[in-house]
Amino acid sequence: MIPPEQHDALHARLLPWARPDGSPCYLRTDGHGYVSRVADEIEAVQLAMGAEVLDCGRPIIAATGATVTELRFTALRLAECLADALRIAESRGGRLQRDGGHG
Repeated sequence: MIPPEQHDALHARLLPWARPDGSPCYLRTDGHGYVSRVADEIEAVQLAMGAEVLDCGRPIIAATGATVTELRFTALRLAECLADALRIAESRGGRLQRDGGHG
């Protein structure tokens, strides 16, 4: 149970993972708890993986001899990384709006 004095300090944060059914997962938090720190770490990993997939994917896309299978695999991985990055941007944008652009 959340004490009444803390209720207004807690906000819903979009987490960098989804529920098993694919729907968004939110956390009511003040931004300083364990799950928030785990979410921050996962976001950092997701962004780093996105950069790595992009670095690996560019030569495949540019290669004139790339197969349809290679291109499809690359496109799927890039789409996954883009989805992660958009979820992170939505989460961070919501927190910036809520905090008046200061964090």
